[in-house]
Amino acid sequence: MVPLDPPLRTASGVATVASLALVDIATAHGVVGHAYVSAYTPVLLPALVQLLKDLSNLLPGQSLAPKTVMRELRSRFVLPGTPGLLDMALAALDMALWDAHARVVGRSLVRLLGGEPRPVKSYASFGMDGRERAVDAALKSVDEGFRAIKIKIGYPTLKEDLDVVRSVRAAIGTEIDLMVDYNQVLSVPEAVRRGHALDDEGLAWIEEPTLCDDLDGHAQIAAALKTPLQLGENSWGPRGVQRMIASRACDLAMPDLMKVGGVTGWLDAVSICEANGMPVSNHFYQEMSAHLLALTPAMHYMEYFGLADAVLASPAIVVDGCVTPSDEPGGGVTWDEAAVERYTPH
Repeated sequence: MVPLDPPLRTASGVATVASLALVDIATAHGVVGHAYVSAYTPVLLPALVQLLKDLSNLLPGQSLAPKTVMRELRSRFVLPGTPGLLDMALAALDMALWDAHARVVGRSLVRLLGGEPRPVKSYASFGMDGRERAVDAALKSVDEGFRAIKIKIGYPTLKEDLDVVRSVRAAIGTEIDLMVDYNQVLSVPEAVRRGHALDDEGLAWIEEPTLCDDLDGHAQIAAALKTPLQLGENSWGPRGVQRMIASRACDLAMPDLMKVGGVTGWLDAVSICEANGMPVSNHFYQEMSAHLLALTPAMHYMEYFGLADAVLASPAIVVDGCVTPSDEPGGGVTWDEAAVERYTPH
């Protein structure tokens, strides 16, 4: 339970802590693979942890072959289906298996998958903090080398949205990319209305203006606006990404490793995006996402939000607005064990 300072405020609610489930998978090689996922809320964390414990009972004796293991695991749950907590738990295991596989082979994840470390353009990601805090955070990020910034909007009125966007733009200038995220708070007609008003603000994208599963609604919004629409963090698995693209619900895609199916699901989903000419960013899980985006020809931006930084031995570092994945074996996640102990409820 890692405190978020400041709390992450969105139009859909406020998170004061990152509710994280940490996974270690020990191998017969004496190597341990690591991964983490977020339950979003403390209410769901115990259920997610219990699912991970139950699923982990199916792993002993399996070969360290992530795709094979996950295919067999998922085949057990065809009847109940997996979207929701079960998919989150399966993705956590998938990520830890890939991390262990890369460590056993002695390669970084990006090299294991046939790529090489390269700088990944990153944007600083912030909550819905009001005009003054948004400006202060944006200016600090520019000073730190970021060339792109995302803020959350969805204030009670369009006037407030425009005030925040224009104030941040005035502060950072026109050379810095600026994105906005509505966190699903608008109706379709209101999203079109506000989107038209934002069309002349030079935004790199508008993210999730209406409910994430309303693909028809997003398609209407995307068709009505000049500004690119970003979607995908709530798409379950590669098939979810495929449906999103087939519905013309967005112009840009940002899979979330936990929801898209871990590394295995990401690779399939990104292939679908690339076949459709759609640029790819990520949502959260920046350590492993940096490896995967470095591998991705359609790479757009990496979201920089240190969800788990407090419990990591070596958090991602931004240099000139980019994160370069580590060339150490694995996917970039190693625990600060003292911090893990400090933040674990007892």
